[in-house]
Amino acid sequence: MKSLVSPKLKPGRVDEVRQAERTETDTVAARRTPGAPGPLASFARFVLFGGGVGVASSAAVAELAGLMPWAAANALITVASTALGTELHARFTFGTGSAGWRQHWQSAGSAAAAFAVTSAAVLVLHVVQPSAGALYEQVAYLGAAGLAGVGRFLVLRLFIFAASQTRTTARAMEPAPVREAGPQVSLLLPVPAL
Repeated sequence: MKSLVSPKLKPGRVDEVRQAERTETDTVAARRTPGAPGPLASFARFVLFGGGVGVASSAAVAELAGLMPWAAANALITVASTALGTELHARFTFGTGSAGWRQHWQSAGSAAAAFAVTSAAVLVLHVVQPSAGALYEQVAYLGAAGLAGVGRFLVLRLFIFAASQTRTTARAMEPAPVREAGPQVSLLLPVPAL
């Protein structure tokens, strides 16, 4: 027959039991809230998802431009692709879960800055070389887009989605509730079957 009263623990042993309980709780919490991917994995995912959305957007603008003016099609697809890209980056690139309105607006700001950088690069190319062909335009655009993409990745990782990662990590690292020291009584009471 099992004792109804838990054995009394020695004072030094109480601390060991508490530490073991905290470690076990921290391990379970870490499994439930996986950490964000590292910088290289995040960058690879950023390129994959951002590039995929960019290619799909390019095709969508071409298709939609047959139904409306190109500028309107580009604006509509830019808004939709920025929202989709932000959501993909929040969930998969940075592992923070769904993006909130704040992250969508901040991401739109970083996308607008990247748009300005690429537009400025092509504009500067035409000022320096007025007869530049499509090949030079593409080189200037893609070079600026690459630099803007790296900058956008850093802004998203370090500022926009960093706060979400900190909250997730903080929740996973919270200590387990501490139990009071002293004798613990455990009563086994019969429960009638229904």
